[in-house]
Amino acid sequence: MSISDQCCSNPPTLIPDCGAGEVQELGGLTCYISGSADSKISIILISDIFGYEAPKLRKLADKVAAAGFYTVVPDYFRGDPCDAERFHQVFPGWIKNHCPTQGSKDTKPLIEALKSKGITKIGAAGFCWGAKVVVELAKEGYIQAGVLIHPSLVSLEDIQGVKVPISILGAEHDHASPPELVKQFETALNAKPEVDAFVKIFPGVSHGWAIRCSDDDDHAVNSAEEAHGDMLDWFVKYLK
Repeated sequence: MSISDQCCSNPPTLIPDCGAGEVQELGGLTCYISGSADSKISIILISDIFGYEAPKLRKLADKVAAAGFYTVVPDYFRGDPCDAERFHQVFPGWIKNHCPTQGSKDTKPLIEALKSKGITKIGAAGFCWGAKVVVELAKEGYIQAGVLIHPSLVSLEDIQGVKVPISILGAEHDHASPPELVKQFETALNAKPEVDAFVKIFPGVSHGWAIRCSDDDDHAVNSAEEAHGDMLDWFVKYLK
């Protein structure tokens, strides 16, 4: 399974200082952090290949924070997000240097750092590349709930190994995780009654829509808002 060309469509313009939160070091990673430090519940938002400076991702982080969660967006790529303009030339080498499995390993010290701050419950949502990181954490039980949004690199075997409540929000037009695969994920989860799951395929949208849709595409914008609401509802249900 590989990341498709759709992953480099409509790439964001990265803006280092955007958002209402602040950038600081946490658990060995530079992170965009939004929300009250008094919150006992944290959500980790894990980016797609374009990284943690994407404005729509940070806007979503602020929205999650406003719902009462201490929200963290880590820079897993350490200042080296994928270059969309040279995607085909650079991606094979880039993904070797930024494997999602390493991302899940990098998250574990971050989780410990959050716990040291008094955080008692942690959820994680991943977009494209980030979904693979979330599913690895969900397989090992490092988080209490997870959300995968237009996932890439996630296999049926991954889903079969999930141990915590998981929500999967897919797109109708998605080469990385087509609806047929997402439905296989749903069947596998339905066979695990001990793991609550929610699976939804959004009609008329393409891979990446939840954080990279064009502002001129009303349907995609509305669908993104709906996906964000579904994500928040899932975390409220299992973390609050």
